[in-house]
Amino acid sequence: MKKIIYLFILLLVFNFGYGQTTLAKEDIAIIGVNTDNEDFTFLLRTDIAAGTTIYFSDNEVNAAGTGLSDDNEGVVLFTASTAYSCGTVLSFIANSSEFTVIDNTFALANNSGEVVLAFQGYNPVTLEWITFLHANTDPPINLPVGFTAADIVDGSADNREYNGSRSNPSWAELNNIANYHQANNYGGITLNTNVFTCSPCPITTTWTGTWSNGLPNDLTKSVVINSNYNTTAGDIMACSLTIDSGATLTIGNNSFAEIEHDVTNNGTIIVETQGNFVQNDNASIFTNNGTSRVNKTTASKADWFYYTYWSSPVTGETIGSVFPDVDGDRRFWFNAANFVDNTGDDIDDNGDDWQPAYAADAMIPGVGYATTESRFFFGGSGTASFEGPFNTGNVDVNITLNAANTGINWNFIGNPYPSAVNFDAFYAANSAVVDGAAYFWSQATPHAESNPGNEQSNFSKNDYATYTVGSGGVAGASGVIPNQYIPSAQGFFIPALTAGTATFTNAMRMADGTSNLQFFKGSNKTKSSNVANRLWLNLTTENGVFGQILLAYVEEATNGNDGLSYDAPKLVGEDYAAILYSKMDASPMRYVIQGKDIYSLNEDEIIKLGFSTTINVFTEYKLSIAQFEGDFLSNNPIYLKDNALNTLYNLSNSDYTFTSDVGEFNDRFEIVFSDKVLSTEAFEREANSLKILETDNNHVQFTTTSPIKTIKIFDLLGRQLYAFEGNSNQEIYNLSSLKRTIFIAKVELLNGVTITKKAFKK
Repeated sequence: MKKIIYLFILLLVFNFGYGQTTLAKEDIAIIGVNTDNEDFTFLLRTDIAAGTTIYFSDNEVNAAGTGLSDDNEGVVLFTASTAYSCGTVLSFIANSSEFTVIDNTFALANNSGEVVLAFQGYNPVTLEWITFLHANTDPPINLPVGFTAADIVDGSADNREYNGSRSNPSWAELNNIANYHQANNYGGITLNTNVFTCSPCPITTTWTGTWSNGLPNDLTKSVVINSNYNTTAGDIMACSLTIDSGATLTIGNNSFAEIEHDVTNNGTIIVETQGNFVQNDNASIFTNNGTSRVNKTTASKADWFYYTYWSSPVTGETIGSVFPDVDGDRRFWFNAANFVDNTGDDIDDNGDDWQPAYAADAMIPGVGYATTESRFFFGGSGTASFEGPFNTGNVDVNITLNAANTGINWNFIGNPYPSAVNFDAFYAANSAVVDGAAYFWSQATPHAESNPGNEQSNFSKNDYATYTVGSGGVAGASGVIPNQYIPSAQGFFIPALTAGTATFTNAMRMADGTSNLQFFKGSNKTKSSNVANRLWLNLTTENGVFGQILLAYVEEATNGNDGLSYDAPKLVGEDYAAILYSKMDASPMRYVIQGKDIYSLNEDEIIKLGFSTTINVFTEYKLSIAQFEGDFLSNNPIYLKDNALNTLYNLSNSDYTFTSDVGEFNDRFEIVFSDKVLSTEAFEREANSLKILETDNNHVQFTTTSPIKTIKIFDLLGRQLYAFEGNSNQEIYNLSSLKRTIFIAKVELLNGVTITKKAFKK
């Protein structure tokens, strides 16, 4: 016994060392001498994959080549790593004359030599299935304790095979098998297809107001919640999680719980709107013996008829339970098989795509649903609560398309987990079935009869926010820019490439305190990471028009159409007052997101913008930079060129205001990065366009073809008399201090042109 104990000490020391080397079968790791002055050899195998055969040996084999020499000991160390989970199937082959079980380890003996197989990280180690062979041709008279004749399977003429199947046999039973073989002098023992079951969470910490065994910050530590706990006081990372009866665990906003394996809820668990609850192991189980709830709160809504897109993060919920006060004619699911658009307006031609979701209908995980609020809702935030076992593991979603459809094949799906998911990871796993763009409903405008659709009054598709995996996100009417993280309970539209199945997995879930901040309708604006060069432009008016586009210079994009992963079209037919979009050569599409060649961005770059309006009353439109990122855009001015007025305006300094007739204007505006794009002739035309006219009561009118930025008035001695600011093509100022004299007007236009002209004041 002394030798074996000594070996275990060495094993543990070696296991926690640094700089370990993965050795091939029978490579010598350590050679030394034990306390009995006997030579021994360590053979090391780490991170053993399923199906691996482990051979027992040492640096000297006996004459038969099947066992150990008399004077040497060999030890095989198996280290359980984080990549190796309980229940994995391994095979062990041992060529030796005798088999014994010593101190909860496997030991093979040959004369005075011993081999010990030590399992590090398993507590306890048990065998579920055991098969052993022997070379005796006669049927045995006796059987090992616990075995019956039914366990005997005839082998070949020279062998008799015994199969023993026991779920988690004790070490005493294993020892009985070993003693049986030793007593009957059976050799050539082989242990095959052994399934090792274990407790992967050997350490436990319990919350009773304090943590009993350290903080829950280790995925190998079990966590028990015995009294109320909120993760805003500290996130939870655990191997397994148990909530005791009478206790409540709350996953608060901006916090998370990450569980490696199973969850057992005997009390109450609540996940708030911006909290993340994650189970990592795809085979993990969520057992609900108590109350499990996910609460979601939307941003403020202007009226009851504003829709929200939902998806259930729990199993077994019904429409009527989650939305009990919403009228039955305001709860829907989307039948993608019925969607046919042959006119290019993204509207179903015969209006049978949206189907009613009835109160008794189960909310299918991964499916999107659209609901309003109750008609008795008078504004404010909308809420929903989902109760039931939290979804975990693989969630399959049917992706459908209609062969008769010539437009984009839309499917309405949703995040099935009580945590955010990474849409980039979802697309990477399902790119053969779906395209890399997601559209989120972010309603901020009321319905109108002028909007196209299948109802008498319809909503504007201009309210959709859009995200692409290649280029980034752009805001809809709410002004919230989506990022790559789909919040819990969020429904969204995605384009299908083919009919099939898309799968959500636990690997896509986010265990952090920030990825679940957005919800559409959402209230938190989050900028994308500072990667590549991206420019967001806004179009606004004082009477409520809002539109945003994104121009993204990113890797793998070209200046042509790269598909929906980089270039997302604007979802509008005629349902807009005014919109801004980007254009490509040789493409009729109007883009809300356009990916561009990362190497084409320089001072000579020209970006074509389109503008369209149906507003037939006087309106001032404003073009502005919403945000930008990247070294080039941070270090160069961004100009807007108005080809209709032949003006150049520095958008980096301030917003650009203009007016427009009704119509579509695809050549009026361009984004450029140099102030040299206007010719000398253009500057001369600007100078000649300035008109100065005295009206009445000492008022003087200044008119030019471009908006006026400033006007300074000087006398003939060069003394400044007046300084005015402007913002339009025509400005009127009072020059009452000037009487019958010549003055000099220095006019600076918003496009950078400066004009100096003399005039006479009567």
